[in-house]
Amino acid sequence: MSVQTVAWITSLFFMLLITVVFGVVTLNASKERVPYDPIKKKWYKARKFYATMLVVFLFAMTIHTLRDLPYEMPVYGQGKEATVVDVEAMQFGWNMSQTEFKVGEPIEFDVTSKDVNHGFGIYNEDNQMLAQTQAMPGYTNKVYITFDKPGTYEVLCLEYCGLGHHLMTGKIVVKD
Repeated sequence: MSVQTVAWITSLFFMLLITVVFGVVTLNASKERVPYDPIKKKWYKARKFYATMLVVFLFAMTIHTLRDLPYEMPVYGQGKEATVVDVEAMQFGWNMSQTEFKVGEPIEFDVTSKDVNHGFGIYNEDNQMLAQTQAMPGYTNKVYITFDKPGTYEVLCLEYCGLGHHLMTGKIVVKD
């Protein structure tokens, strides 16, 4: 399940919960006057319970989603060396030392820029971002990726870099 789907379901759940609470309060609203202190004490307990459950749930979701982050990258396995690809961004194109790879081949993109800041983003055929980093003049950022499906992947600039920004695309071909 993707992070977006989890966020969507979580948001809907809490919106529904809040709607139910407001509905219960509205339906149980009374016209007669009652002392406020017992009510306040009761709802402070409910609010404390709700806040505790919310913190526990959000902590669990944070731990769940952090597992997908690439902190341990690169992970290549025993005896596998990464193919190092030098990538230089320039207005309005990409200069890559290699653009064809095999499925399962670990790749290290060393990304820099010749002129201004650019964003280096790799997208699959469904336009989902697989990896990204900044391309900056005088600095090299590394992106590690292992393609698990054959196909044509697109490299797009993610940072507006001038009038020809929309033309700044590249292709990566992954074969079996």
